[in-house]
Amino acid sequence: MKRFYKTVTTEKVEGGHAIRLDGRAVKTPARAELVLPTSALGLSVAAEWDAQEIDINPRSMPLTGLANAAIDRVAPDPEAFAQALAAYGETDLVCYRADHPAELVGRQAECWDPLIDWAQQRYDVEFELIHGIMHQPQPPATVARLAAAVHGYNAFQLAALQPLVTISGSLVITLALAEGEIDGRAAFDAAHLDELWQVEQWGEDELATQARVHRAEDFRAAARFLALLV
Repeated sequence: MKRFYKTVTTEKVEGGHAIRLDGRAVKTPARAELVLPTSALGLSVAAEWDAQEIDINPRSMPLTGLANAAIDRVAPDPEAFAQALAAYGETDLVCYRADHPAELVGRQAECWDPLIDWAQQRYDVEFELIHGIMHQPQPPATVARLAAAVHGYNAFQLAALQPLVTISGSLVITLALAEGEIDGRAAFDAAHLDELWQVEQWGEDELATQARVHRAEDFRAAARFLALLV
C-alpha cells in the first residue's frame, strides 16, 4: 500500500492514545480503532507510521502489528490466549539439560540455573531438571502458579509475551524479562545458548544465521513493546 497521508499525530482519547493520519483514526485489520494504553507506546507507534516513505512496509512496523494483535486477537479472549502461553511452563527450555559434553553442561548451568533459582523464589515453585530430550512433567503446583502469573497480564502485555515465549521456548526466560530480571539481549542469548554453542563448534550456517537474525528482530520488538507499556 502506498503512503496516503501527510501527517501523523496522537490524540488522548478514552482508554489511551489514538493514532491519527491527517486527523483520521487508524483502524486495526478488524476495524477497531487503534488505541494504545500508554503515551510512550502511542508515540512509538506513531513514529512507525511517520517513518514510512513511498510504500507502507508492515515488516518495518512491528509495534503496530503487536498492537493490532492485542486489540483484535487477544482482547476478545485473553484467558484462552494466556492459557496457551502458560502451557510452555510444562516443557520449559531451561529445564532440559544436556548430559554431555562437559563444556555445554557447564554453560547451561551457568546461564540457566540463576533463572531457575529466580523463578523458584519469585513464584514459590520447584522445577524438575531433565537430562536428555524425553518429556517429564513439572510438578502440578509449579505449572499452576506459572499459569496464574501469565493470567495476571493484560491483553497488550500478552500480545508481547506471545513472540517472546514462542521464540525462546521458555516461560521462565520470558517472565524474567517481563519482570526486569534480565534484559532483552540476555534473554535472547539464554534462549539460543545451545545454538550459539554449536556455532562455536562448527561455524555459522548462512540460512540458520539469517533465521536467527529475523528471530532476534522480532524478539527485540516484543521486548520493546513490553517496556513501552510501563
